[in-house]
Amino acid sequence: MARYTGPKSKIARKFGEAIFGDDKSFEKKNYPPGQHGNNRRRGKKSEYSVQLMEKQKAKYTYGILEKQFRNLFQTAKRKEGVAGEILLQLCESRLDNVVFRMGISPTRSGARQLVSHRHITVNGELVNIPSYSLKAGDVVGVREKSKSLQSIQDSLTASSAVYEWISWNSEKKEGTYVSIPERLQIPENIKEQLIVELYSK
Repeated sequence: MARYTGPKSKIARKFGEAIFGDDKSFEKKNYPPGQHGNNRRRGKKSEYSVQLMEKQKAKYTYGILEKQFRNLFQTAKRKEGVAGEILLQLCESRLDNVVFRMGISPTRSGARQLVSHRHITVNGELVNIPSYSLKAGDVVGVREKSKSLQSIQDSLTASSAVYEWISWNSEKKEGTYVSIPERLQIPENIKEQLIVELYSK
């Protein structure tokens, strides 16, 4: 699947927050990119512009392109509950995201690569589809032959994040997607209601 491979610091500056993780370039220039980026008298954004920016931020954060993101929204809308919250839950349930949350990779793009290169298993079976949707109780692990990979070991050593909906066994290098996270448990700074309003026009 195609994905964004351009400069990440530029995108982070566009949204005013380090959506791809720690970024020294963003810290130095935490204002929008472009000739007038540091101009504090920028015009007021329209309602549509604010909604569009929020959708783009969510897409870049989770590494999902438009067609797939729209399909996720349509799926969320068909389910019973709050569409915006369900949309984020679907994003969080993606295999590449859970690999990232478990600390197997320090970034979502790195997690996507690990999945694509067949380093990750789900319930003991190799799965190489980053968008694979996990269900509560699924066990995600590192393939036996890949457990010695230095990049995975380094990432697990450096990882300190703990999430209530995920359990991790460091000895087996596998974790369980215990439950679908509630909105309050998802740390991403995304105003999902704006995305719902945009797609509902």
